[in-house]
Amino acid sequence: MVAVLLGILGLLLLYYTVFLVKDLIANKSNLGNESLPIAVGIGFVTDFLDTLGIGSFAPTTMLFQLTKYMDDDKKIPGTLNIAHTIPVMIEAFIFIKVVDVSPVTLLSLVFAAIVGSWVGSKTVAKLPEKKVQLYIGLALVVTAFLMAARQLGWLDMLGAGNTATALTGIKLVIGVVGNFIFGALMTIGVGLYAPCMAMVYMLGLNPLIAFPIMMASCAGLMPVAGVEFIKNGNYSRKGTIGIIIGGVIGVAIAANFVTNMPMDVLTWVIIAVIIYTGITYILKSRKTAA
Repeated sequence: MVAVLLGILGLLLLYYTVFLVKDLIANKSNLGNESLPIAVGIGFVTDFLDTLGIGSFAPTTMLFQLTKYMDDDKKIPGTLNIAHTIPVMIEAFIFIKVVDVSPVTLLSLVFAAIVGSWVGSKTVAKLPEKKVQLYIGLALVVTAFLMAARQLGWLDMLGAGNTATALTGIKLVIGVVGNFIFGALMTIGVGLYAPCMAMVYMLGLNPLIAFPIMMASCAGLMPVAGVEFIKNGNYSRKGTIGIIIGGVIGVAIAANFVTNMPMDVLTWVIIAVIIYTGITYILKSRKTAA
């Protein structure tokens, strides 16, 4: 089962890579004016944190805002999905292990997330900048709330005593619909991990089942969403190159990081800054052009 899933993810990665390389070659004389070293640093930090379970989308958006990296906020959703695809794929190949989860449940939820990302990427790419700013701001605030809920143990409490390894009937339908929505929301910057974890817990699955579902969902949906953004050219090419380079290094180090490090304080600081950044984007979306 794991071999089949990883094979599918490998094909999706190849599909994404062909489109990305062709686009970068076609635009090699116009990769953008952004700083490559800053992008490498952002990729390293955010994908290091992602490997440790904090997530990458919200911290990346936060760092884009703090460094004033983007000249156009409409490029943010595309850059997030395109730039983090390869690091997330590496995470999936490293961490997806044999888990006692129903193949029907796993594949159904992963496929739903992939379809959701495809639908979402086609919609987001056509949105005006003010709406993208508003949705990014709301996404960041929601993400910060979910991160705080996980830190406070609220999501863990939902899964206390759960032993199921499969979803059937109406619960499977709810899971499929939920992951479809989470896949679509990924294209505007809402990380899938926390909402998927909450849904899995509430549906009665063993908390460990959340991990293969989350990792495989993100690794499957991001190449699909990324290709749609690549086709529209609505992303930072130089930023993507830098984040991929820094992200791969960050994942490689974090994956081999023997950690008892105190992540709680760092996570709370990130949550606070994400909330600030989200509010900033919401206010930007309401500001009329001079």
